[in-house]
Amino acid sequence: MYCLQWLIPVLLIPKPINPALVNTHVMFMVLYLIGFFLERKPCTVCSVVFLAAIILFCYSGIGNCLFWATQCEGEKYDT
Repeated sequence: MYCLQWLIPVLLIPKPINPALVNTHVMFMVLYLIGFFLERKPCTVCSVVFLAAIILFCYSGIGNCLFWATQCEGEKYDT
C-alpha cells in the first residue's frame, strides 16, 4: 500500500470554481495519473483501490468528479 501515498492527494485537490479552468485541471489530473502509472507502476491492489475511490467520488453526486464537470444545464438558468 506504499503506492497509495502518491495517489490519495490527487483525490484531495479541489476542482476550480471558474469553469474556464476546469479543462486545465482535468488535463493536469490526467497527465499526472498517466505519468504516475507509467513511472511508478503501482501494485494491482493500490490501482484497484484508487479506481474504486474515483468511481465512488464521481458517482456520489453532481459536481464531485475530478475529471469532468457534471453540472445540469437546467440548474444554471433556474430563477
